[in-house]
Amino acid sequence: MEVVYITIGVSIVVAVFFFIVFIKSVKSGQYEDTHTPAVRMLFDDELVTEKKDKIKKVKSKITNN
Repeated sequence: MEVVYITIGVSIVVAVFFFIVFIKSVKSGQYEDTHTPAVRMLFDDELVTEKKDKIKKVKSKITNN
């Protein structure tokens, strides 16, 4: 019977620990943006081309000066 009390006590301690970690992650903004990760893969090509365009503009400005 003593084992049951120890198991309950340990499980409560573990549950409180995970609850505290969850609260800290929510406060830090871990779960704030739920939409962007789902659509990021759809726009990866556009981001790459935008970066290439910016690099070309910077290079042209450097060579024109």
